[in-house]
Amino acid sequence: MPASDLQDRVSGALLGAFIGEALGVGPHWYYDLDALHADFGPWIADYTTPKPGRYHSGLRAGQSSQPGWLLELTLRSLVECGAYDEADFCRRIDTAFFPLLDGTPQGGPGGYTSQSMREAWRKRVRQGLPWGRVGGHADNTEAAERTLAIAVRYARAPRQLAGFVGANTVLTQIDPTIGAMTTAYCAVLGLLIQGHALDAQISTRLMALVRGGELPFHTVTAAALDTVPAGAEAVLRPGQFASPDALLTPGNIARAAADPGVRIEPAWKASLVYGMPCAVYHQFPAAYYLAARFADDFEAAVLHAINGGGQNQARAMLTGALVGAMVGLSAIPQRFISGLERATQRLDWARQLAAQIEHA
Repeated sequence: MPASDLQDRVSGALLGAFIGEALGVGPHWYYDLDALHADFGPWIADYTTPKPGRYHSGLRAGQSSQPGWLLELTLRSLVECGAYDEADFCRRIDTAFFPLLDGTPQGGPGGYTSQSMREAWRKRVRQGLPWGRVGGHADNTEAAERTLAIAVRYARAPRQLAGFVGANTVLTQIDPTIGAMTTAYCAVLGLLIQGHALDAQISTRLMALVRGGELPFHTVTAAALDTVPAGAEAVLRPGQFASPDALLTPGNIARAAADPGVRIEPAWKASLVYGMPCAVYHQFPAAYYLAARFADDFEAAVLHAINGGGQNQARAMLTGALVGAMVGLSAIPQRFISGLERATQRLDWARQLAAQIEHA
């Protein structure tokens, strides 16, 4: 694609993630939708300030909480190193992030620290364990929220994308299912940066990368997925995920989003269909659905993600990255950009990252 299109998509994906995260700062984690509406009205349409005593209390509308903070840390590492450098990433966590934590859920920048980062902090800081031995079994999307920047950087190199995303994920989350679903989400984002659509064919494209040795997922079926070739099964290699199912999910959901016989109305109720909690198996399907349904409408996608309540911040962050990659920065409403904390600096980093991709 032309360099200008690539820069637009890269900037759209990264700013889309920052915007989605910041939109969730005020109305984060309302599982009682009546309480959400009582505090913020029937429809949240812009950045909001958290209510006193709620999560992220003390932040202002348009500011980022911890997921945005960690995404920015990852983005800066990529830009300043010119590539993914695990040692540099870990050094930044050790020196710029962990000293701000105290091990409690409400401690740390942004007013809340996720379970996976609390576990990593305890093992790394309290127990003195080395990186590579501090990951835990939290099933949230914390790793995806930061590794999406790695996915953007290596969108044109799926083998490296999968390797670096997987390696970064296990620093804090060691469950292989979490790794598979996080890597699959990032592989989808990489294809969208390349200019592909989030449609029913997205999984076919992903499976082609598996069969070409570009994505580390084990599979036994033929290309059409409806037969098993004769002969011995290929041996599961070290580093491969045991099943390709995480790659099949986005295509199935995109097909449902486009099927007039399958409707979720209003679309924010995707949070009720797929689940409001934090786990990846709730969050990724909802993000795929909203991104596929509103593939050309960034505002509708992120606002339906936010208005669904529950873990709406992660839902909007992941959805914002996907739709931002498809529509580009140029199609994101200006009020979301102008109201976002440090938007100018973040845009500059996004453009530097796009330049790295162009010259890789």
